[in-house]
Amino acid sequence: MPDYEKMYHLLFNAITDALTQLEAQNYGDVKDALISAQQKAEEIYITAED
Repeated sequence: MPDYEKMYHLLFNAITDALTQLEAQNYGDVKDALISAQQKAEEIYITAED
């Protein structure tokens, strides 16, 4: 079963970091942070044992 708590924390922290970067107008960093978090969460979900 996927570890939804782990995915939630990963995505929540990435969104928080992205918002900080957005305020600093570091748009490339925002995009990179969100894409990375999305890929990590997807990997957690895909590799989870049922």
